[in-house]
Amino acid sequence: MIDRLKLAFMIFVVGVLFTFQPCYADVLYRLDFTEMKDGDAVKWFKKEGFVFKRDGDEVNLQFNKNRLIIENPKEINGLITKQVEIKNAKRIRIEWGVSKYPQGANWEKGILREAIGFVITFGDEKISSGSFVVPDVPYFIELFLGELEVENKVYTGNYYKKGGRYICTPCKNKVDETIVTDFELKENFSKFFKESVVPPITGLTIETDTRDTEGLSKAFIKKIEIFSD
Repeated sequence: MIDRLKLAFMIFVVGVLFTFQPCYADVLYRLDFTEMKDGDAVKWFKKEGFVFKRDGDEVNLQFNKNRLIIENPKEINGLITKQVEIKNAKRIRIEWGVSKYPQGANWEKGILREAIGFVITFGDEKISSGSFVVPDVPYFIELFLGELEVENKVYTGNYYKKGGRYICTPCKNKVDETIVTDFELKENFSKFFKESVVPPITGLTIETDTRDTEGLSKAFIKKIEIFSD
């Protein structure tokens, strides 16, 4: 009788564990800097097909202690971008942090700057920038780390009010702290832009923008992963 009870209990436990096994989505794209050798990172990015735009060539990029270091030496806007084609993306996960916030950056007061941001571009359709002097671009969502912003608030910029959204998530983190941003792409794209069909991801961009601020900025990224439905 006791053996039968033990057997029944074991079957129950195994059944529960099997039922609640987590279902992991496929990784569609990954940038993993945790195993990179220390040294200059520019050659690696160019080899991988990234393009340096605006003041991108002036950004100090280094692999150091299992992470990518992004340091701005002055007031610049640097973009490190790559064209991709990633279909059926549902979620993005970023391990990153800030070592020095740009002094004066504050989206709540209209100073739309950040030590580090990651831009995800969707589709190829050009959406109006709202100005004839600013080029139209496809829909995009930028995730960034801020010191003074409101967490998960959906910001719009001076331009791209129809096709661009900026989200600080999470916010107000301690310097040098590694934090994780886990963000639903598919769900939020539909919510932000009122579109039922989510286009494929066509561009990925690391951005740092310290214009109109004082002092240096310094941030780091350990890993970026994009997951399927």
